Amino acid sequence: MFKHEKMLFRPVEIEKPNPQYAALLQEQLGGANGELKAALQYMSQSFRIKDPDIKDLFLDIAAEELSHLEMIAQTINLLNGHDVDASSVPAGEIQTHVQLGLNPGLINASGYSFTGDYVTVTGDLCADLLANIASEQRAKVVYEYLHRQIDDKKVRATIDFLLEREEAHNALFREAFNKVQNTGSNRDYGTTLAAHMYFSMSEPEGNAFTTKEVNAPSFK
Repeated sequence: MFKHEKMLFRPVEIEKPNPQYAALLQEQLGGANGELKAALQYMSQSFRIKDPDIKDLFLDIAAEELSHLEMIAQTINLLNGHDVDASSVPAGEIQTHVQLGLNPGLINASGYSFTGDYVTVTGDLCADLLANIASEQRAKVVYEYLHRQIDDKKVRATIDFLLEREEAHNALFREAFNKVQNTGSNRDYGTTLAAHMYFSMSEPEGNAFTTKEVNAPSFK
């Protein structure tokens, strides 16, 4: 069950409209590494989790990602201003000006529709946690790119906050992985010598099969 609170997770503001940047920000609304993808991925993965604490973690983060989605949508609204004008978006997504009446859409910065194919669910907790760690890392990268391309201090404050929350989620998923890393697919494999060997294919001819033992690091 979800309850809608009539307030944003964190207030958002802008210094002035910027439709071109609104088009860029669409990436974090309907893109492959955006907030909707994260919310749906963590929620979908939670359905088969038996550990109650980890299940709650997935659902709590999924709910927060939905609140991030709301923050991004409101920021896009403010950046788009009040007048439809496709010429103000010379590159990237123009659908909001010609199809959606400036409403933030479930599309990425290039105008492609959100798809469930972005969502990764395997039913294996270790695999799903690793996917989530990677998802949070990729989301951080996109926010870092977005940060570099806006001078608006108020928009930057929102981007910085969301970036820091992605880092917090990343740390929480790493902590959960430490708890279960010897279960599931991690338990079933990695039991033979071959699972811990690296074959160097970059050596001079004659030494192509030089090997060394490797051990996967734990997340801290």
